[in-house]
Amino acid sequence: MKQVKIAVIGLLLIGISACRSEKERPEKNIPDIALQKTSVKTEMEGMVFRDLNKNGKLDVYEDINAPIEARVNDLVSQMTLEEKAGAMFMPGVPVNEDGTLEKNPNATGPGARYPAAIDNIDQGKLNHFNVWAIPSEPRLMAVWYNRLQQHAEQSRLGIPVTIASDPRHHFSNTIFSMAANGFTQFSETPGLAAIGNDSLVETFAEIVRKEYLSVGIRVALHPQIDLATEPRWARISGTFGEDAELTARMVTAYLKGLQGDEVNEQSVACMVKHFPGGGPQKEGLDPHFAIQKGQIYPGDNFDYHLIPFEAAFKMNPASIMPYYGIPTGQTDEDVAMAYNKMIITDLLREKYNYDGVVCTDWGLITDVQMGPDITWPARAWGVEDLEPVQRVKKIIEAGCDQFGGENRPELVLELVNSGQLSEARLDESLKRLMRQKFQLGLFDNPFVDEEKVPEIVGREESRKIGDQSQQHAMTLLKNEAYTLPLKSGEHKVYIQGMDSTVVAAYATVVSTPEEADLAIIRLNTPWYPADTRNPFALSFHHGDLDFKGEEKENILSLLKKVPTVVDIYLDRPAVLPEIAAASNALIADFGASDKNVCEVLFGNSRPMGKLPFELPSSMEEVREQLTDVPYDTENPLFEFGFGLSYQ
Repeated sequence: MKQVKIAVIGLLLIGISACRSEKERPEKNIPDIALQKTSVKTEMEGMVFRDLNKNGKLDVYEDINAPIEARVNDLVSQMTLEEKAGAMFMPGVPVNEDGTLEKNPNATGPGARYPAAIDNIDQGKLNHFNVWAIPSEPRLMAVWYNRLQQHAEQSRLGIPVTIASDPRHHFSNTIFSMAANGFTQFSETPGLAAIGNDSLVETFAEIVRKEYLSVGIRVALHPQIDLATEPRWARISGTFGEDAELTARMVTAYLKGLQGDEVNEQSVACMVKHFPGGGPQKEGLDPHFAIQKGQIYPGDNFDYHLIPFEAAFKMNPASIMPYYGIPTGQTDEDVAMAYNKMIITDLLREKYNYDGVVCTDWGLITDVQMGPDITWPARAWGVEDLEPVQRVKKIIEAGCDQFGGENRPELVLELVNSGQLSEARLDESLKRLMRQKFQLGLFDNPFVDEEKVPEIVGREESRKIGDQSQQHAMTLLKNEAYTLPLKSGEHKVYIQGMDSTVVAAYATVVSTPEEADLAIIRLNTPWYPADTRNPFALSFHHGDLDFKGEEKENILSLLKKVPTVVDIYLDRPAVLPEIAAASNALIADFGASDKNVCEVLFGNSRPMGKLPFELPSSMEEVREQLTDVPYDTENPLFEFGFGLSYQ
């Protein structure tokens, strides 16, 4: 009996302590900007709140001081089946240049052919959107975003929208990085890896976070932590290179700066991709397209590609995106990652105990007509024969929560109404999706201060750091007789691939090699369009990595005429042994402006990069290396980690 009394007293003390800590916790209030911009605020008993369902009372999900799990459960219990289905899709939407919401019939560019976000909200109950092209003035992106949130709060439950974006903060020549449009421009991520400074990566991510937050972007469809073990793969420019440990360090700093130790009102939620590593594509052909030949592991090195994700999991990433590829021979069925239960449930959910949002890569369900007789098939690799509704079922049963780049909620409704999928299973995904919105503070304050955008986006201090990243990432590969650094004002230079007005600030620009005492040329890593009629596929940097034919002869001819400094942009590992041998100096960049290249060549800044991937000496070596194994060519021209310094 005495033991029972002690236990009861103990429980009472715990309860009192919990009540006291609850009372002592300062109450939060709806931020002023939300009260200024919202049209659904209600005052009750001296308390002001956003009455999102317009019923005149404070529901649990509307209560800023209620525990998040209670808010999530209350919201999901009030959602209709149609609202649940809509929340599971994240299509791309256009953003008008002037910040208006209505569909612009004259718009061009990415997203122009898709329905406006407001139409998706009204007709499909959607509340997650991906943006591509945005206004050239970032402030107008914030205007569009606020107007969209004001429209969303008029829906039945007032669920706020979440806006996602691919990377926008790199000086890039590839299609995988969106136009910067005023945002700070850093080197591409292989350049950050070339510098190898964790603090710089965290600073980069903090700048991205602040600039995204200012315009309403709350989900980053990055970082990309695939390993570049197949040098021909078209997506290497978005990686941190081929070394798993280096990538693990980089992603840790990246998530710390962008998302923070936990997702909150000041976070940008990160969607880490592409689980379980998309680098080992056969011949480097990307599984965006039917030309791909499978994701292969000839070196039996599947686990090596998981190392960066294991580091990311320690930082609790908000979302994970699986890739398109089939993990050939690694699971009980050769089907694409998002369709693969062993990948999503057994590996991601159970082994790694991941309970965040899993969102598919874009376009796994629906074929796209690219022209009158050109179809881009859905990336339903291994299940091409399934009808779209069965593809949706298989993806959900595999353990995914959301469909990227798709807008087919009617298929989810069909599955539930026909008894093939339970509403309880939808609720599992809905709780993850809504929990993220609550964590980000969107239910309490979905708005941004439009007038502060110019003070935040592209600040001079941030731009200086971005410029330094472009400069310091440059990697000196050859410097014969200490050609570099050059002395400003002392050379007559012939240039190719550069803006003469920029170079003229450092040297006298002449029009022919014969007039010059030095040539400076900027080259891009070669690529050759794949054999396809898909216009999007034709823009991917597929194919061999070496210079060929007339292009190669013209370069070598110039190198024989005049001492030449060669700068090459490495979005993939170039094969250039003859050019390297004939140049006086060879330096690589990972996304850099002409000005930043000149700052390094003329000694105002120093190259600090070390190669984040090796440069093979021949295409024969590329073809003989193992797709899933890092730095394994027999005799690389430049090894992983190589990089000279100025004397």
